Amino acid sequence: MSEPATEAPSSDATPKPMDALTMASMIDHTLLKPDATPAMIIKLCEEARFYRFATVCVNPVHVKLCLSQLATTEKPKVQVCTVIGFPLGANVEAIKVSEAQTALNHGAKEIDMVINIGALKAGDFFLVQREIASVTNNCHTGRAICKVIIEASLLNEDEKIKACELAREAGADFIKTNTGWTGGATVEDVALMRRVVGTKLGVKAAGGIRTLSDALRLIEAGANRIGSSNSVKIMQELSASRHESQ
Repeated sequence: MSEPATEAPSSDATPKPMDALTMASMIDHTLLKPDATPAMIIKLCEEARFYRFATVCVNPVHVKLCLSQLATTEKPKVQVCTVIGFPLGANVEAIKVSEAQTALNHGAKEIDMVINIGALKAGDFFLVQREIASVTNNCHTGRAICKVIIEASLLNEDEKIKACELAREAGADFIKTNTGWTGGATVEDVALMRRVVGTKLGVKAAGGIRTLSDALRLIEAGANRIGSSNSVKIMQELSASRHESQ
């Protein structure tokens, strides 16, 4: 599901301006609604081609369609991202690995997987790390990126730190704040995640990112990828702000 209503990220810091191509290259243009139709997915791909978003982020059933729609995209090429174990993270490891492999076989180049949240909270860190490593290894064999969704809105600070450490130790490429189902990205969570992983991993913020101001504050806090179903609105706001400043 695309990001449900959550409180917008907040910060007293004034975000830095950004040019359109740089902003677009940091956005996963997202449509994860369960009722998404092929026509809606095709429109998503058309928007991604126009703005040159980093990826389209869709449910696994739509990966092949996106790949066909984006096959002729000029550089920088829009990649196809999909979600694994989404949105609960409660599938068994073998299912997540199989789901990821199928998505890779269908052409996905970025995989956003949800961790086993209950196992993390229960202290079964071995299970959590092993699962992340299994999916990540499949991704890297398929020359794809693995992003690990820790569902920060359900974790306390110590659990957030541990989840980031496990993802880093398992070889993941990114950590990601949320699915968007239980809460939204916050400046505080992004800053914490960036502090834990340093420059070793990317940080993706997702959930409740509706405006240019939201996106810029999260980027300022340390995110280098944004997942949003409001990507077009964000780009339109950026264009309008740049015209006003000229």
